[in-house]
Amino acid sequence: MISFRNNELYVEDVRLSEIAFQYGSPIYIYSKNQIISNFNAYKEAFSNREGLICFASKTNANGSILKILSKLGAGADTTSGGEIYRCLKAGFPPSKIVYAGVGKTTPEIELALKSKIFMFNVESFEELAAINKAAKKLKVKAKIAFRINPNVDPDTHSYITTGKEGTKFGIPYEEALTAYKTAQKLKNIDPIGIHTHIGSQILKVKPFEIAAKKVKKIVDEAQKIGINLQYINCGGGLGIEYEKSQKAPTPKELLSAIFAVFDKDKDKKFIVEPGRSIIANAGYLFTEVIYRKVSAGKHFLIVNAAMSDLIRPCLYDAYHEIIPAKRTSGKKVKTDVVGPVCESGDFMGKDRMLPVLPQGAGLLITCTGAYGAAMSSEYNSRPLIAQVLVDGKKVVIIRKRQEYKDLR
Repeated sequence: MISFRNNELYVEDVRLSEIAFQYGSPIYIYSKNQIISNFNAYKEAFSNREGLICFASKTNANGSILKILSKLGAGADTTSGGEIYRCLKAGFPPSKIVYAGVGKTTPEIELALKSKIFMFNVESFEELAAINKAAKKLKVKAKIAFRINPNVDPDTHSYITTGKEGTKFGIPYEEALTAYKTAQKLKNIDPIGIHTHIGSQILKVKPFEIAAKKVKKIVDEAQKIGINLQYINCGGGLGIEYEKSQKAPTPKELLSAIFAVFDKDKDKKFIVEPGRSIIANAGYLFTEVIYRKVSAGKHFLIVNAAMSDLIRPCLYDAYHEIIPAKRTSGKKVKTDVVGPVCESGDFMGKDRMLPVLPQGAGLLITCTGAYGAAMSSEYNSRPLIAQVLVDGKKVVIIRKRQEYKDLR
């Protein structure tokens, strides 16, 4: 929720320059009301079916943000013992936590069982055996869904494609029924659902619909052998509009297409695991110009944010809009916005049409709420940056800026 007022950029009702003055830069800024609005869009899309909206905590595991979502009634999609710990600490009921990931360790499995989480999304036969063994040791029964790889091309970046043949994720589609027959024989396993997740930043409904139809076939086949899969977990992956030219489906459009596949299965309950579509456009990275330079006719703005703060442009060649914090009518030139880290891949954006800005000018990098702070690091021994939450006119710091003494 950003807007210009008297040529100055605001997040909700707070001027960016005020945030920078009080908390320094670079800094991550989140809009609480945008988070609420994004979550409610999923809630409204679920109005006619029973289900659970599990926030993909890997996208942003800041405790304050997790608390907002837990209070809204969200569940949590977790991929590690650490994420389970953080989500429990943030107030998510264990009965609303699902646990995915291809490499769950025995201590992590035991933590999940002791915490009484709702369900495991199981990704291999050996993992199934490990969960059964841990559940037997603890004298409990583990509820599971198999993550099925439906071999669907989501038409997204190869690094975030997870539902095609040859990826590390899930049980191959052809082995799905065998997996359920195996689980059916294990005393400490209760197979109650089916899960699929085909990728991330998907801008079309069709791949989700194709995956849902494949899942439906397995659900029907499992029913014939006495396994009632009550929960259909459709995963996450709905994309957002990083660029003005992009058009993302709404949660309602997505879920309506999936629900239509199971229209006759009124007893089924649904789980979705949105992350990016809830938090990405609610987060911003504010940075300031340190130096300007021209090299071989190319203009550079060297800013104080780096790939250690936002790695997505380097890792995925991802696009994030970059907006000057003060509106100016000056001439625009093609500019690379780059960071101070000693890597040529350290850039926020290339060939952007930006005004010739002075040293100290502020820039806002949009849609950084997902996989921004979550993937940040101390590379080049750069301390982790601060994070703040804006709620109307109120600003609250939700992670302090590290100092050099914090580096170990």
